[in-house]
Amino acid sequence: MSTLSRATAEPVHTGQTTADLGIPEDPLGVSTSCARTLSVVLFRRLNELTEGSPEYSYVRNTLVELNLSLVKYAARRFRNRSEPVEDIVQVGTIGLIKAINRYDVERGVEFATFALPTITGEMKRFFRDTSWAVKVPRRLQELRLDIAKGHDALEQRLGRRPTDQELAEHLDIDEEALAEGRRAANGYSAGSFDAPVGDEPEANGSMPALGFEEGAYDLIESLESLKPLVDGLGERDRLVLSLRFGEDLTQAEIGERLGVSQMQVSRLLGRIMAKLRAGLLTDDPPEPAEADGEPAD
Repeated sequence: MSTLSRATAEPVHTGQTTADLGIPEDPLGVSTSCARTLSVVLFRRLNELTEGSPEYSYVRNTLVELNLSLVKYAARRFRNRSEPVEDIVQVGTIGLIKAINRYDVERGVEFATFALPTITGEMKRFFRDTSWAVKVPRRLQELRLDIAKGHDALEQRLGRRPTDQELAEHLDIDEEALAEGRRAANGYSAGSFDAPVGDEPEANGSMPALGFEEGAYDLIESLESLKPLVDGLGERDRLVLSLRFGEDLTQAEIGERLGVSQMQVSRLLGRIMAKLRAGLLTDDPPEPAEADGEPAD
């Protein structure tokens, strides 16, 4: 599906020209920081215009193009689902437009913070509407659940993600049946919508579990509330958050960057996210930042 195009010709001039507003010829090509700054200007301009006028449509559609990176960021969470990425982006664009229509720039909340829950909400609704879009035999539906439960049980017992061989032995099936059960998951879309499905393979060939990171992106999306808590973290903890949710690295990639194991990164992320969740539920000031030399586990 194609994204929305900007409205027709040059807008009707009612005080400020597009040059005055600093609108670039290609809004899709500007940097994130420039898009953020320009969006504030355009939202204020939008408040001054008559809804439905050519200039209103032009400014609003420019805001869509400036902020399409938010849709692509949200879509990366679901990049391994069976639905085409183009469809996910298009659905997310609908959420972006809804957020633009409802956003009040004078409230002082960053647009990205306001818009991301709406964008991801549209995507999740799309997945729920297409649940079991492909008919999957009941035995494979049950096998899919057994694989998920077995994976979690083994991970708790071993203290790491099980290999395919270990998981197959635990379930008393061969690896071919294991692969068949995983393929069945592609016909189901109503699992966890708060974390990616089937992230990139880790170094040992197994797939990363969702675990504590379910809902973690939703925490990051509440950036305005989290900022004081994040500022109270140690330098290493802030770096880990940046690598995981800013650069979208896997735990194994973060481990390579920091020189620690994937399991240490997993434990560290779990502790950080638990601290942030606790901080959101209390009015107490954040605890002092921990020493950077603290071991990851």
